[in-house]
Amino acid sequence: MIKLSINGQDHEVDVAPDTPLLWVIRDTLGMTGTRFGCGMGLCGACTMHMGGNAVRTCILPVSAAAGMPLTTIEGLDNHVVQDAWLKEQVPQCGYCQSGQLMAAAPFVEAHAGQEPTDAQIGAAITNICRCGTYDRIRKAVRRACKALPAPPSAAPAIGGTGARRRRTTQWH
Repeated sequence: MIKLSINGQDHEVDVAPDTPLLWVIRDTLGMTGTRFGCGMGLCGACTMHMGGNAVRTCILPVSAAAGMPLTTIEGLDNHVVQDAWLKEQVPQCGYCQSGQLMAAAPFVEAHAGQEPTDAQIGAAITNICRCGTYDRIRKAVRRACKALPAPPSAAPAIGGTGARRRRTTQWH
């Protein structure tokens, strides 16, 4: 038996340890929001979170996920990226969208309060959209990043404005 923690709930599954996590999630546990696309970890339709990181589950053996917190699209639950997706009207056919959202969520959290460039978004979110909604995806990611408050910065220097002096090799 392999123990999994999915969307905050514990599950025990009796499957071969090398069974791809995607098939355990979809076929054994009946959570069908995570999609099958290519079976080679290239397209990203099968993206879920493992330990807070986006992973491609069609090539990930279930044994690698044992004991790790897992989140499927069903567990994303009112994430800021979902609202941005709707406001920017990202989905067209919708097939890749669960994977796109799961790939975008950790990126958005890491870039809260920022406005990432197209290059940054493209380098981090490599999922394939056969309908070509990449412009809308990038707009939605930027919208979600802006919607999340930036993490608190370091406290300002005593008596200062928070500006820091540039350190040089010589002290004056």
